[in-house]
Amino acid sequence: MGRPAIIELTPRPLPDDELIARIFRGLGDATRVRILQFLIEGPRTQKDIVAEVGLSQGRVSQHLSCLVWCGYLDSERDGRVVQYKIANARVVALLDLGTAFLNSTSGDIGSCRTLAQEN
Repeated sequence: MGRPAIIELTPRPLPDDELIARIFRGLGDATRVRILQFLIEGPRTQKDIVAEVGLSQGRVSQHLSCLVWCGYLDSERDGRVVQYKIANARVVALLDLGTAFLNSTSGDIGSCRTLAQEN
């Protein structure tokens, strides 16, 4: 049995609370957050992103697929090169809010346990 797909091929109607939770789950991986923070500076190629985050091309590709599919990033192909960029200024606002929240909690988030850690 392989890994579950990171994307659903057909959107399902879901209540707003579930959709909002999915917004935060999309940001629930440090690598995806690092990619978004890197792309705030401007559009970059996958090669640039791989060099920045220090992971394999395959792992970065999975994260980029998730971020594009969920609407955090746009991609634009120019021949064989694909450029990635932030899809919406609100993505930057979400990251800024996360940073502000972190700064206002005096680092308490570091002691926060998630369900995955408890199992």
